[in-house]
Amino acid sequence: MPPLWAKIAPWALLICSNVFMTYAWYGHLKGKPLALPVAILSSWLIALPEYMLAVPANRIGHGVYSTAQLKTGQEAITLIVFTLFSYFYLGEAIRWTTALGFVLIFAGAALVFFFK
Repeated sequence: MPPLWAKIAPWALLICSNVFMTYAWYGHLKGKPLALPVAILSSWLIALPEYMLAVPANRIGHGVYSTAQLKTGQEAITLIVFTLFSYFYLGEAIRWTTALGFVLIFAGAALVFFFK
């Protein structure tokens, strides 16, 4: 039986990495428009910590979870982080069709994660 930290650490690290990646991908859409090369460079710099968190998350997690479970969990985390970011940071309303689509994706994630 793996230690509790090995079960929890991958998800904590993936949550943190997704915050960085979501900001890297979408943070430049708010406020003053940046020149595209500046947006790309700043996004790369923001994405570096994301990789520094995601790689260890997957290394640690692979000892406990399958790669399909890790990827599916990461995608579910991405949807949650993206939804919160979109609503609170970008000020975009979440439409019912978007929420329903995400629920269907979560149902697929549950199928992969819980029914091995």
